[in-house]
Amino acid sequence: MKPINSIIALALLAALPAGSSFAQSSPSSAAKTTTSTTTKTTSSAAAASPAAATTSAAPARTDVYHVHFTHAAPGKANALGDFMKQPDPNAPMPGHSIVLRHQEGDSWDYVTIEHMGTKVTLDAARPAPAPAAARDASDWHTDTYVSGPAWADFAKAMGINEGAGKSAVYIVSVYRAVPGHRDQLDGVLNTQSPGDPAAGNIVLQHLEGAAWTFLSVARYATWEDFVKNEVSAAAEQAKGAGGWATLREHSSYHTDTLADRILP
Repeated sequence: MKPINSIIALALLAALPAGSSFAQSSPSSAAKTTTSTTTKTTSSAAAASPAAATTSAAPARTDVYHVHFTHAAPGKANALGDFMKQPDPNAPMPGHSIVLRHQEGDSWDYVTIEHMGTKVTLDAARPAPAPAAARDASDWHTDTYVSGPAWADFAKAMGINEGAGKSAVYIVSVYRAVPGHRDQLDGVLNTQSPGDPAAGNIVLQHLEGAAWTFLSVARYATWEDFVKNEVSAAAEQAKGAGGWATLREHSSYHTDTLADRILP
């Protein structure tokens, strides 16, 4: 229910052979601060998509995640990708992260979503800066803390334990809610449209950082599943119905980006 662009989908449908598939910096702070998660507000019935859609019970947002979007300096895309795949020796939850690489959509090149546990502490005594080569590989980045489910639920939805070749396509979307429509937008993003074959979906809620309200990541196991959803969404959009129309009632801004996974 989070389409990129119907034109891309139709082109992929025409081009795909049968059976084909694809297979850090931390924010600074002048004073020590502790951020903890907030409990997910139950969405009202009015937030649901069309009657045929079903709203799943999303896992409670009990944990904190750090979302790091970054853009490579000219000629440094591969070098930045190599750096993003390096484990952070100071990670509070080693191995609890995912790195996705831009394919089509917004202007970022990589996004890292790192599990921090149930709370995170920011301190003015930052760890040693990254080597100059790593710093110079990026020309901009943003950092945002969000609340989300426990790591086991996140990892299952993102296919992290299934191996790199088993999770072909991700749709990374950020949304800003229309004032007064936060709960309704949350409900819509946690509603799976009829016929949507997504293998997993996570909706993370802003705590501190960028100007968006929610970040959603939908996972499709194959390109065929992704295209099937895009074709279905395009048909609903042509009728002025479906998730496309519903989102416009509750979201004042959003971006969608097609991505693949480079870590783990």
